[in-house]
Amino acid sequence: MFDSFSQKITKIFDQISGKKFISQDDLELALRQIRLALLEADVALVVAKDFIEKVRQKAIGQEVIKSVSAGEMIVKIVHDELVELLGSEDAQINFTSNPPIIILLVGLQGAGKTTTSAKLAMRLKTKQHKKILLASLDTYRPAASEQLRILAQKINIDCTEFNPKKTPLQLALEAKKKAQEGGYEVLILDSAGRISINEEMMQELVAINDAVNAQEILLVVDAMIGQDAVNVAKNFQQKLNLTGTILTRIDGDARGGCALTMKSITNCPIKFVGIGEKISDFEEFHPKRIASQIIGMGDVVSLVEKAQEIFDAKELEKDAKKMRDGQIDFNMILSQIRNMKKIGGLSGIMKFIPGAAKIKEHLGQMTGMEKDLLMQEAIILSMTKKERANPEMLSSSRKHRIAKGSGTNIQEVNRLMKKYKQLRKMMDKFGKIDPKKMQEMMDSSAMSNFNNQQKLF
Repeated sequence: MFDSFSQKITKIFDQISGKKFISQDDLELALRQIRLALLEADVALVVAKDFIEKVRQKAIGQEVIKSVSAGEMIVKIVHDELVELLGSEDAQINFTSNPPIIILLVGLQGAGKTTTSAKLAMRLKTKQHKKILLASLDTYRPAASEQLRILAQKINIDCTEFNPKKTPLQLALEAKKKAQEGGYEVLILDSAGRISINEEMMQELVAINDAVNAQEILLVVDAMIGQDAVNVAKNFQQKLNLTGTILTRIDGDARGGCALTMKSITNCPIKFVGIGEKISDFEEFHPKRIASQIIGMGDVVSLVEKAQEIFDAKELEKDAKKMRDGQIDFNMILSQIRNMKKIGGLSGIMKFIPGAAKIKEHLGQMTGMEKDLLMQEAIILSMTKKERANPEMLSSSRKHRIAKGSGTNIQEVNRLMKKYKQLRKMMDKFGKIDPKKMQEMMDSSAMSNFNNQQKLF
């Protein structure tokens, strides 16, 4: 979502970050370029102007921190203002009320509200360990309730029975009663999507909220509609006291203006984002982390959290022990390839790495590397279990059979075998290093990196 904007911003910073002193002309040129980048990202004009003015006021006469260049101070100021623009603090679901906490999802038709209901339920179940009940209130679209039921069944979360003869208000009250009697901690109500801002349907939502007294009213918005998303939010906010928004399809071609403008104009925080089609492709929105990604600092914290969610800790420890003992085989390599795919492949990992925006031009090379990983996976899957566990037994005839079975050639099989031998040789060397000395080296390196970051932030 922010890729294009991030590339433009980091190019601007490349021009100024190394300078010890910045003239007024340098500053104005950079600000004009940043303003243009904001507008091209579909940020509202009034928001772009206000953002630039705040950066200008902080930059003029700003004392340069010792050991930090003037250019780097500009980067920090822009980073801080981006955080403020995106929402400053992480906005969480309010769990302070007595259960069940009622979450009412509203929005236009086609924004992905029903899928988002299931994604939110899954997120709260796995991260917050809540007992959740889902309920469809959509009497206008027959397939909506069935879709929610199927999704709920898939993620093993309870869903209320849907009766098309009842009104949305009646369905909401019945769902609340069931949540109270069943000891559910969270009730998520999936309301009917509006084709446009319809007064009658808006009043229906107001009546539902008055009856159930929802603690959270979350507006689900398709990020692809750009600035129209902000107008939609303003219209809903006039009738309902929105507590937050959820942006969907941010993995698409959206330019980022929706996210960069939403909080500033509506004062409604972005709480979650949908990052893909899978139920698991759903994350909390962290303004500071997003701002760091935009200016090219990466987001290692999110990468680690994502890895912790996806990877099996016991399996990782098992592989780590094998590596320490020099017991490397193709099963382990296959496991690592699949773990990388789970986290989004090389391109998925790269967006979290500092300086990633600067190497987007080499994305073609990364795509080639990902194709290599897929080829290696196919080769390993064409081996027998015994061959994967004992790579040394791969004779010429076995290699030819594997090449044929994987749709590759003998050269690719030999290349993978060579990489395996190199990895084993490298691990043999690591195995001879004292673990305590290794840890001391890692701790020293980590502290050095931390201190360098603290100079700027």
